[in-house]
Amino acid sequence: MSATTSAISSLSGSPTPSSAPDSAENQPKLTRRAPDDKRSVLFDEPGPKARRKIAIANTIGAIVFIVLIALVLRRLANPPQGQNQLSWSLWKPALDWQAWQDFYLPGLLSTVKATILAVIGSVLFGIVFGIGRLLNFGPIRWLSSIIVEFCRAVPVLLFMIFLWQAFAAFGFADNSAFLAVTWGLILYNGSVVAELVRSGVGNLPHGQREAALALGMSPVRSLMSVEVPQALIAMLPALITQLVVVLKDTALGSIITYTELLQESRRLGSSYFNMLQALVVAAVIYFVLSYLLSRLAEGLPNRMQRRTAGFAVEPVQAPIAILDPSNTSMIERAEERELPLSGTEPDFHDHYHGSNAVSGHWRTSHQEHGHEPMRSDPKE
Repeated sequence: MSATTSAISSLSGSPTPSSAPDSAENQPKLTRRAPDDKRSVLFDEPGPKARRKIAIANTIGAIVFIVLIALVLRRLANPPQGQNQLSWSLWKPALDWQAWQDFYLPGLLSTVKATILAVIGSVLFGIVFGIGRLLNFGPIRWLSSIIVEFCRAVPVLLFMIFLWQAFAAFGFADNSAFLAVTWGLILYNGSVVAELVRSGVGNLPHGQREAALALGMSPVRSLMSVEVPQALIAMLPALITQLVVVLKDTALGSIITYTELLQESRRLGSSYFNMLQALVVAAVIYFVLSYLLSRLAEGLPNRMQRRTAGFAVEPVQAPIAILDPSNTSMIERAEERELPLSGTEPDFHDHYHGSNAVSGHWRTSHQEHGHEPMRSDPKE
């Protein structure tokens, strides 16, 4: 019998009954769940001929790109009319510390200030009206839908222009440009965030809402306590990506005389007659800020997964063999006909101390309850 048990155990990968209860093989193993494989499964790996074609296409593309860059630089160095745009005399005023102190840094500060306020306002606007579109109360849902759809349809530049005139008419002439830029970004991007909230809740499994309602929660409480928090976490990457749009759209404020980074760069170019050089530096600054936010949006899902994925305890399965005590206890439990009427999980049987009742030291537990009278010492 022991040979049969050992053979079956070796095939199933489970420890044998004769192993010590406190051995390392019977201890539960803590393993971290590996993240999903990110390799593409849309097509097979290219063969030698396909890789050769891809290499040729990449080489041709790189050559064409280099030729275009060379032609652009040649045109800048020898323009039909005007000064050589690659001359250091034009680049020096756009790169020295005086330009940063008087133009770039003040403009960047105004851009960041408008971006931060617009992001906070957009999130609040999106959460309020996103939840409003999910409520069962008809007037609130219709009003929220009209406001969100209207703000999504109107271009953000039109919002800035009309709000600029409105704030100036109501006596906010000194800060009318700043308020118009901020509120224009809030209205437009807040409507996008509202759609993110609505779609995030809609993409949740239906069991979340059903479980909350089964626990006695009202639909509103289920929405606020269960569904919306999960939707906010799920939409964080898309929300951070939207921050890049807010940052870049602040440049539209230069049309209504808001002194942000683009406006200050244009003032620098007008002062030193190096408009191209000043705008190139501003473009690099925008690119760096947008790239950092994009990298944050790309790394956030993996970071959230690492923080939420805990350790998984692999249960130690007892050997399944003829006359095994764990099988007898399961048979006794299956033969019982009385089940609770409430639909709750039935309690374990008094003799149900087999491999499915405990994850480790199942033999010790079974012996302590007297189910192996031939073994007097449970620690043996």
